[in-house]
Amino acid sequence: MCGIVGIYSRERKRIDRALLQRMNDVQAHRGPDGTGLHVEPGIGLGHRRLAIIDLAAGKQPLYNEDRSVVVVFNGEIYNFASLRRELEEEGHRFATHSDTEVIVHAWESWGERCVERFRGMFAFALWDRNRETLFLARDRLGIKPLHYAWLADGSLAFASELKALLCHPQLARELDPRAVEFYFAYGYIPDPHAILASVAKLPAAHTLLVRRDRHEPQLREYWDVPFGPLLRIDEAEAREELYRRTREAVASHLVSDVPLGAFLSGGVDSSAVVAGMAELSNAPVHTCSIAFAEPAYDESPYARMVAEHFGTHHAVEQVDHDDIALVDRLAAIYDEPYADNSSLATYRLCELTRRHVTVALSGDGGDENLAGYRRYAAQAMKARVRALLPDAVRRPLFGTLGRIYPKADWAPKFLRAKATFETLGLDDVDAIAYGAQLTPHAWRQRVYHPQFLRALDGFDAAQIFRDFAQRAPARDALSLSQYLDMKIYLPGDILTKVDRASMANSLEVRVPLLDHELVEWISQLPPGLKLRGGEGKYLFKKCLETRLPREVLYRKKQGFDVPVARWFRGPLRQHAERLVKESPLFEQRLLNADFVRRMVTEHHAGVRDNGHMLWSILLFDAFQRHVLAA
Repeated sequence: MCGIVGIYSRERKRIDRALLQRMNDVQAHRGPDGTGLHVEPGIGLGHRRLAIIDLAAGKQPLYNEDRSVVVVFNGEIYNFASLRRELEEEGHRFATHSDTEVIVHAWESWGERCVERFRGMFAFALWDRNRETLFLARDRLGIKPLHYAWLADGSLAFASELKALLCHPQLARELDPRAVEFYFAYGYIPDPHAILASVAKLPAAHTLLVRRDRHEPQLREYWDVPFGPLLRIDEAEAREELYRRTREAVASHLVSDVPLGAFLSGGVDSSAVVAGMAELSNAPVHTCSIAFAEPAYDESPYARMVAEHFGTHHAVEQVDHDDIALVDRLAAIYDEPYADNSSLATYRLCELTRRHVTVALSGDGGDENLAGYRRYAAQAMKARVRALLPDAVRRPLFGTLGRIYPKADWAPKFLRAKATFETLGLDDVDAIAYGAQLTPHAWRQRVYHPQFLRALDGFDAAQIFRDFAQRAPARDALSLSQYLDMKIYLPGDILTKVDRASMANSLEVRVPLLDHELVEWISQLPPGLKLRGGEGKYLFKKCLETRLPREVLYRKKQGFDVPVARWFRGPLRQHAERLVKESPLFEQRLLNADFVRRMVTEHHAGVRDNGHMLWSILLFDAFQRHVLAA
């Protein structure tokens, strides 16, 4: 795992080597084992290395035989050995045993379609001097990040993390109002958007081709989750094939020349990955978990159960309320506002794991891939209800009920029907977007300052769901929900969280459940094999019944959250009070100071749970003070 940077000038302007070095070094945490630059007229590439494969010879930038093609690469190509044999048969000569060198020779043989041959997680930048072509690429699911910006002088800067681009004096630092709206709606900023209007994220499964003889760069999507045609397969056969493919994906992710272990939450996905590793390994697997003092949030007993079941070397660390000291650190790690409060625990988990291994496998992606989120069952049920009633009846009926029914945070769960009524009055796509929001649209309108509302000009964060839904290959409500999560939530929130937290600790994390061949096959399973009788991951759990304790497979799903609502009435109270007195968000007329003060007062009094919104404001404030103002 590594960090990459680069500067490209169409006019062959001299690249400032010192600037390139600064951009590279600010990402030193992504690669503490080495650094390298390539500079020639009009192009500069930088690399920070975390050595995983071919420790001695795999340094970057890395070249072809005559040094006319050069690459900087972040990630792993898991099928590099078979690709190398194929390329050698075509006459290519290799100087190293690293997966990186496969990229330059694959480019020579297959051009921009080379990415279609790679099985792995990757973000790379390749320069071909003979073709005067710059080629940027990102893996199919968006596991590894790549940011880029066109600068005032027409040059292009790119980097693994936004902090490297912030080193460039020409980078405009104006906030993108749409990104702010995305953030306060969802708690993260989905690809391809970034908090700065001048910056974009290369979307998952996309390449960017820039040639000196062409004025316009070419952005191309090279893959999508198929979700069809559905496989004709009986349950018993599907059960065995699913585990075989899962085990094979885990096996492909075990290639490493450094110590390797796994995250173990005690949930189905991480436990399945550990099960596969234990079957494939001759030595005990290293596993790491986080514990919480609050029993409602603590999964560590289940993780311990799995660790004992497979005889792993298990390490546990407890996250307590004093971890709020991480707030400012998180702002610096994520570079843009990021409000998923599980980032605290994820950071501590990565910190713990790095003390034991350099590479860890995780179960991330299983919920999106295998239909594990509880909301999928509710969304599918509501889609069936919508289909029973004509729009002319359904929309006004449930829309009116949603408006007049009170938001009863204090009431028993069965009486909290406001969200149900509201979503039944929407179409399927807007209902999915509604369910993804931390804060409803009407509430955000009250939080924003009137001047910021004018800058938004009516833009609504749900638009990104509508845009992706228009091109979705999914044919049913469950598959549509999964597809939208894979395109928006997975790369924007889940994978971002793990990449930044792991790389801040110089730890490589691999996600075998997002192996693209496995994802393709699972997406084509009949929906009834993923979600049945309200039980998510139905087939996955069935195929694991002989391998994992039943208490792990069929317990109530827990998240990785921390108790922010309680924290804002305790250890975070002073932070909330400071916010309403001196946050730059009010001076910049982004947020309505009076309304935020009211939210703080209501939360402290226990009248309403505003914990998630206050957490979002706190993290945005930390971003302003520690990133943008730095």
